[in-house]
Amino acid sequence: MKASLIEREDALVLEPQGPATASVVWLHGLGADGYDFLPFAQALGLAERGVRVVLPHAPRRPVTINGGYVMRAWYDVHDPDLARDPDEGGIRGSVDLVTHFLAREITAGVPSTRLVVAGFSQGGVLALEAGLRFAERLAGIIGLSTYLALPAATESEASPANRGLPVFLGHGDHDPVIPLALGELSAARLAGLGYQVQLRRYPMAHAVCDAEAADVDHWLRRALG
Repeated sequence: MKASLIEREDALVLEPQGPATASVVWLHGLGADGYDFLPFAQALGLAERGVRVVLPHAPRRPVTINGGYVMRAWYDVHDPDLARDPDEGGIRGSVDLVTHFLAREITAGVPSTRLVVAGFSQGGVLALEAGLRFAERLAGIIGLSTYLALPAATESEASPANRGLPVFLGHGDHDPVIPLALGELSAARLAGLGYQVQLRRYPMAHAVCDAEAADVDHWLRRALG
């Protein structure tokens, strides 16, 4: 099936030619927008397999670590040490935005169990924080080059519906932005809570690579059939 690209004010949508049988909501990283992962989604050929891909644009806001420069960001960053002083209010506000996108897919006729939330870097943070809290059972979560920003709160607020959910995490061995150790700690915390975590490491920095794309494709084929 061919795909069409719909450009909305709040998101890009790769729409299958026929009715969508599943959806992936894909969240970009700091300073980017929905166009950033459009080539990635197109290369995977998801829409040609009947999967709708939604690529939201984060709100624009000043980012402290970048001198207060206004850019698209899911939340503010106060400190290079990402484990310190997280912008909890900003994260929670964006969790609400992501929850809206997920709920919109269900309203459009996609069962929640055929719905994946995915993201890179800041977008991966939101995929984890929103996905684990979502009230209905999802197909899974993908987080690339990311971490759990609010681990204690996420543990206490996690939705019972998504206990044991499959989670794919990919991380670069040489990531200077989100250290591999932080990603590994997040994976261990999730596994300790009973989630089906698959962590893959790649010889790269804060980026994506062909091997990671192949692993994501394989994981999605299993998650969505």
